[in-house]
Amino acid sequence: MNTDLTNTTSSRINSALVQARRAAGSPAVGMVLTLVIVTDEANHYDALKAAGDASREHPARILVVIKRSGRSPRDRGTARLDAEVRVGGDSGSGETVLLRLHGELADHADSVVLPLLLPDAPVVVWWPVDAPADPAQDPLGALAQRRITDSYAVEQPLRELAVRATSYAPGDTDLAWTRLTPWRSMLAAALDQARTAITSAVVESEADNPSAELLAGWFADRLKVPVEQVVTNGPVVTAVRLHTADGEIHIDRPDGPLASLAIPGQPTRTLALKVRTTAELIAEELRRLDPDEAYAAALRARATSPAPEIRAKVTPPAEIRKNQEHEHV
Repeated sequence: MNTDLTNTTSSRINSALVQARRAAGSPAVGMVLTLVIVTDEANHYDALKAAGDASREHPARILVVIKRSGRSPRDRGTARLDAEVRVGGDSGSGETVLLRLHGELADHADSVVLPLLLPDAPVVVWWPVDAPADPAQDPLGALAQRRITDSYAVEQPLRELAVRATSYAPGDTDLAWTRLTPWRSMLAAALDQARTAITSAVVESEADNPSAELLAGWFADRLKVPVEQVVTNGPVVTAVRLHTADGEIHIDRPDGPLASLAIPGQPTRTLALKVRTTAELIAEELRRLDPDEAYAAALRARATSPAPEIRAKVTPPAEIRKNQEHEHV
């Protein structure tokens, strides 16, 4: 059930939510958290779709804050709140409210959102694209236990990552870090099996990839070894190599959903290591609401460590021909 409200208030939106629930035959609230998405018209559809898919695992009230100040003479006029309430259907067991804030109201989004938060439930705020320099000090971010940004989604990812390191507060996280969870799990398992000291590490990825930077920071923090970064054609992180006295532990994922894992003295194995969707990343972040200390340590290590040596990976001619043939299959 969808309800459009023009020039409305938070009180009227709450009343519309109750009425929609009753009309759908499920007046009881079974949601576990409030997810606030702060975005714009251009990006709200993709963000809402990802959040809706994630809410099938974590039933939530999703509040999409779309700030419209300054976009047109109409938007720059009198402060106004337009809303669309969605209950049932694509919203699943949760609720979705699109909030379009016009005029000066766009600068006071927290006053609109606060009355719409689920009582006694955690709050997560997600900026899919343009996040504030200090999410914890942002009026909306201050309402949340967890604050999610995405350094990969901006024009200058490494500069964005440096800003995150400067402003980090417990509860902050970044989807560039979340993308590394399968890599970190696989590497931790490999190190448990190898049981040998690591002397250095190499991270291969596309250029200016924030996930690669955080992975290098994780190695610097946990292994206390020098880390080299190698630029490849991607996508994202393509390989990790850990040098030991017994040989090289390496994971290669040049493309596709599969990776090869090699550990000295053991046969090479093929494992699943796909590039995950935004919905899967958000669902993972909603599983935990405590501060991510590993992310904080990796971010801090990357910011304080000397700049790593970065070189381009030269692809042999035979491999280039093979890739070209593969592209035409």
